[in-house]
Amino acid sequence: MMYKRILLKLSGEALMGQGTHGIDPQVLQRLAQEIHTVVSSGVQLGLVIGGGNILRGAGLASQGMNRVSGDHMGMLATVINALAMQDALEQAGTPCRVMSALTMNQVCESYTSRDAIRYLQQGCVVIFAAGTGNPFFTTDSAASLRAIEINADIMLKATKVDGVYSADPVTHPDAILYQRISYEAALAEKLGVMDATALVLCSEHDMPLRVFNVFETGQLGRIVDGQDVGTLVQREN
Repeated sequence: MMYKRILLKLSGEALMGQGTHGIDPQVLQRLAQEIHTVVSSGVQLGLVIGGGNILRGAGLASQGMNRVSGDHMGMLATVINALAMQDALEQAGTPCRVMSALTMNQVCESYTSRDAIRYLQQGCVVIFAAGTGNPFFTTDSAASLRAIEINADIMLKATKVDGVYSADPVTHPDAILYQRISYEAALAEKLGVMDATALVLCSEHDMPLRVFNVFETGQLGRIVDGQDVGTLVQREN
């Protein structure tokens, strides 16, 4: 195995499949099965899922809602996704704990890094819900923070494209796919890999990031096997 402990960041949109919102059960089951296979090989896996398939706090704020209220609603959307993934993982045969940055003990546990690491060492997938628990921070930032706190070997960001491009490949068909790029270059060129706060966190703590296409079956396993999938983002040497 290439890595002992990884942090996987999934966008909420990854759960929609071909729909426009909500959760596609077939997509959920496929992702859960891929995670189950990786964890069964001995890899410890933490997971952060966004809430964009349900709602986005920033989007609500742009339409006049108080940003803090909107962001709290977005955090709750991530809890819904986390509970759905927990159910799918447990049906696949993988033990799973959901830990929330917001206190909601009737639904899931409160997050502490010590408990999270203990669960990972016991072979559980740990899903980190509710972002950082603070408004104005994205789930990308939450994923970077959790990856650092649990001392992950690498952070994996699952997206709808094959990696990091020099421009949006949808609107720029001639965009170049990078195999490797530094955090400094990604920030300077504003490539939209992750938000700036998340990138700076990873850069300052020397947390490598691999960006890959979540819709291509088997990519997660290939990364764990050490294959050069997607784009590797790391600090400049």
